[in-house]
Amino acid sequence: SVSMGSFILCELAHCQLMLDISFVELIKSFEKMKNLLLIVLISILLISCEKEDCSCGVITNDEILENNCYSLTIRNDCSSNKKTFCFDYDVWFNNSVGDDFCVTNEDSW
Repeated sequence: SVSMGSFILCELAHCQLMLDISFVELIKSFEKMKNLLLIVLISILLISCEKEDCSCGVITNDEILENNCYSLTIRNDCSSNKKTFCFDYDVWFNNSVGDDFCVTNEDSW
């Protein structure tokens, strides 16, 4: 026959086993969260380290030069250097001093 004391010990052992299992599951969950957090942090670092686009700047001047050169002078966002480019009439007409502008065939200046 099973005494009341044996039954209580058995119940305590069962509770201890359940606590051990819960603790192991908690540790596994923590490890998964830690790995996920590490992946998120690495992703943020990679995104924030993207190279700045140095082919863009702000238009500082526009004028028509010789040989039908519709020019825009642009101050580079990276170097602050100014360079004058010739464009067709539509590009020149649709952009104004103070506008942000990117030159697609120029890496930097």
